[in-house]
Amino acid sequence: MSYKGVIFDFNGTLFFDNDKHILAWGKISQLIRGKGISDYELHSRINGSPNKETISYFFEGKCSQEENDRYSLLKEEYYRDFCAQDRENFHLVAGANEFFDQLKDKSIPFTIASASIKPNIDFFVESFQLDKWIEPDTIVYDNGSYQNKIAMFKKAGEILGVSLQDCLIIEDSKSGIESAYASGCEQILVINSADKKDEYEKLPGVIGVIEDFTELE
Repeated sequence: MSYKGVIFDFNGTLFFDNDKHILAWGKISQLIRGKGISDYELHSRINGSPNKETISYFFEGKCSQEENDRYSLLKEEYYRDFCAQDRENFHLVAGANEFFDQLKDKSIPFTIASASIKPNIDFFVESFQLDKWIEPDTIVYDNGSYQNKIAMFKKAGEILGVSLQDCLIIEDSKSGIESAYASGCEQILVINSADKKDEYEKLPGVIGVIEDFTELE
């Protein structure tokens, strides 16, 4: 691999947390509908969908913007609580810290482009001491101004001062991989947190699928 900058997705890439999102959505569903979520709903209506769409689905499309905003923030509060409670698994993916150090030693700029909201990003920075390696102001997150993940990757490349053709983007989901490729990146490394190696390694731009960052040592 030859690259001049690195852009990391976060959830499912640097931190394995899908189970925490499921638990949080289950609590929100109970509050709104009086019942939990089914596996079908999880895979067909929740995974990969913005919070506002999931909440609108729970309300059967009959919620105000105020209700949507309130439950979206509450869902993320629950999520952060579940993360903090699971001390055994509340850490970056194996080898991530060492890879950060390697990039620093080589003077290769890197940052994060995440669909997470600001309170979650602040939570991650503090909990994982990300500011040891990454200037928090360079992190791209969902502030409401980005149309999609493609725009977020382009912004991250701009912040790094590196063309996306010269960047390595590290992702974990099909939609994220497709967005990375559509943004102009042709070097996409995939973390196999979704256990879909055979599917992902065939996608355009993917140069490798790994289990964690220890494989880069």
